[in-house]
Amino acid sequence: MTDAIVAPNIEGPDFTRNGLNLADGSLGAEVTQVTDEFFASRERMLNPDQPVFYPDRFDDNGKWMDGWETRRRRTTGHDWCVIRLATPGVLMGVDFDTSFFTGNFPPAASLEACYCPDGEPGESSDWQTLVPAIELQGNDHRFCEIASEKPWSHVRVHIFPDGGLARLRIYGKPFCDWSALLTSGPVNLLALEHGGDQVAWSDAHYGEPRKLLRPGRGINMGDGWETRRRREPGSDWCILSLGHKGVAEHIEVDTAHFKGNFPAACSIQAACVEVGESTAQSLITQSMFWHTLMDEQPLTADAIHQFTELKDVGAITHIRFNMIPDGGVSRVRLFGKPVS
Repeated sequence: MTDAIVAPNIEGPDFTRNGLNLADGSLGAEVTQVTDEFFASRERMLNPDQPVFYPDRFDDNGKWMDGWETRRRRTTGHDWCVIRLATPGVLMGVDFDTSFFTGNFPPAASLEACYCPDGEPGESSDWQTLVPAIELQGNDHRFCEIASEKPWSHVRVHIFPDGGLARLRIYGKPFCDWSALLTSGPVNLLALEHGGDQVAWSDAHYGEPRKLLRPGRGINMGDGWETRRRREPGSDWCILSLGHKGVAEHIEVDTAHFKGNFPAACSIQAACVEVGESTAQSLITQSMFWHTLMDEQPLTADAIHQFTELKDVGAITHIRFNMIPDGGVSRVRLFGKPVS
């Protein structure tokens, strides 16, 4: 069989870098309703990996395509599907990716959304149009900004009248209702689903720091933050923002799958940064002088490390995770109590 052709990474607008893809199947996003998926099944459209194309791969229904593809419509109407986002979020933009769909892409698409966090929406739900019908091209990316400050839990993508999308990426910031969590026990204040995010880092040659905040344990060595081999003095670091201001109680550092390249040690600094007081660039300089939350601690290969001996630095909003000197870490979790 001919080797797979991998779609190139295309640099998109700012929202593709500043937002999290909330339609990422590996984070829990799922297509819950679909009109048709004859040629290519729904879950492929939410695969976080780049689309691939095998020139000579076919299955019982025809050409194998890496995405969601419906049959040729011979009736009125059009195809659509409903996606439950990985977590409710304030949406920033969408990428309609038709990579390798050349004679079978939809001529147009649109996007609706609704907020239904406790169940699945129906026709009676309050669906709002976020992206009116727009033209698509084959083997292309159509990036569209979304101007909405409301949180949404589900999106409905319409393709007119039929065809296929390689990927649908919905970028945004996770929305968390902290009113219930303020009186609960310790929660992971760094979790992606709670609004934790990456801010800045020294190096991300093999994987960005945002992967540290994903749910569950890493699935392989590529599912974590890993830097190049350091050939100069110093150590690598990343700055992470908590989803909510809180008081840290214990730290968990997981080096799952990192066996010959785990850091020798790590330490954590922390600070309380009020909204609007800093930029990502200024935080890099400020973070060098933040208070120490956790002294340097040794790490081992492919293991979960629990640290409960933390210094009292009060309520914090950001941490600087220092990886000494370099290497890879799969997950970092900061459990604590959110404060109003």
